[in-house]
Amino acid sequence: MLNKVAFSTLGCKLNFAETDTIINKFLKKGYEYVKFISYADLYIINTCSVTKNAEKELKKLVRIAINNNVNAFIVAIGCYSQVNPKEISLINGIDLIIGSKEKFNIISHLKKKSKKKYLSLIDKNLYIPSYSRLNRTRSSLKIQDGCDYKCSYCTITKARGFSISDNIKNIIFYAKNLIKQGIKEIVLTGVNIGDYGKQNFLELIQAIELSLNEEDLKRIRIRIRISSIEPNLLSDDIINFIYKSNIFVNHFHIPLQSGSDEILNKMKRRYSKNLYLERIKKILNIMPLACIGSDVIVGFPGEKEKNFIETYSLLSEINISYLHVFSYSERRNTKAFIMNNSISQKIRYKRNKIFRRLSKEKKKRFYIKQINKKRNVLFENKNKSGYIYGYTDNYIRTKTIWKSDLVNNIKNVTLLNIDDCGNMICKII
Repeated sequence: MLNKVAFSTLGCKLNFAETDTIINKFLKKGYEYVKFISYADLYIINTCSVTKNAEKELKKLVRIAINNNVNAFIVAIGCYSQVNPKEISLINGIDLIIGSKEKFNIISHLKKKSKKKYLSLIDKNLYIPSYSRLNRTRSSLKIQDGCDYKCSYCTITKARGFSISDNIKNIIFYAKNLIKQGIKEIVLTGVNIGDYGKQNFLELIQAIELSLNEEDLKRIRIRIRISSIEPNLLSDDIINFIYKSNIFVNHFHIPLQSGSDEILNKMKRRYSKNLYLERIKKILNIMPLACIGSDVIVGFPGEKEKNFIETYSLLSEINISYLHVFSYSERRNTKAFIMNNSISQKIRYKRNKIFRRLSKEKKKRFYIKQINKKRNVLFENKNKSGYIYGYTDNYIRTKTIWKSDLVNNIKNVTLLNIDDCGNMICKII
């Protein structure tokens, strides 16, 4: 029997939530869960299909596993396994490849184990509930999977299928269960959460708020954060609801990808830059200290200098708090893969670097605006050189002097100043 099992996860919060669900299945079967850098009999890597870096990271993790135990059984699961199983099969050391849906049945597939590589890519359009829990003060709760959008650069539909959601009753059940386990912050996550229940996201968050305001939960201080949401699905009603909410926090992550309508059209995105601007202005008009993050892709095929400048100008002018910057990565089986006017890697790197610099500037300005403000912070569970760290409701990384009674508690603080590492020093009120 394979007694010791180690996991590593690449990619998004959704992947991490699903990994924790799979880990729990192994624990219930009597496996010993160890860190990936440790000796294990079985190494499982939950893959990502978004960028080439994820592919490189997969190869690196396989080498680590082999160095830890040359006789280990190594399994690749998840999105990249679903999209490019043949490429993965060429990686020396991987013994089993399992796709997006079948990864939840991994234990049954291990019964057939041998050192001869084989694939298991049954693609059932089923919804598998998942949430992250291990060693965390907050949890990512999956509410939706797959995507009906057909962005020209994306492989998600092939990796995860079409949009499918859990029902409201189940989501509330899992949320309450996490709270009973001591979780103080829940992040609602998925591939396209705004498309929950085919665009019933507002109904979902209203039901969550109502259920968590029940008498037996009022005494527990908790908060809910939503993950990335498409600008065309972020309605005024959703924004107004979050503004008035006692549980949902003032933090939005709204992907832009490009500030050029020409490039947005080529990407097959479902909004214009003007709609994006309207969403940002709406939020900041009623929540001026809200945190707003964004995604941007540089070097998309046909992105001329003028398109890049359009995007840079747009993001420079609006009060975005931080950016996640991606260089366009060619993915087979996408429309963008066969587009003309490819941008050189050198230019992609240069533009990526410019936006990363802008992101740092944006984050610093956002933090400076918060100095002397009072916010609430959920403190984490580690003593780092005499300090304890956490995040405010509007996603500011904070630190204060370590006190064990702060662990996994939400406390009101005053934000004082920014240290040399970019953290906000705070004082408990």
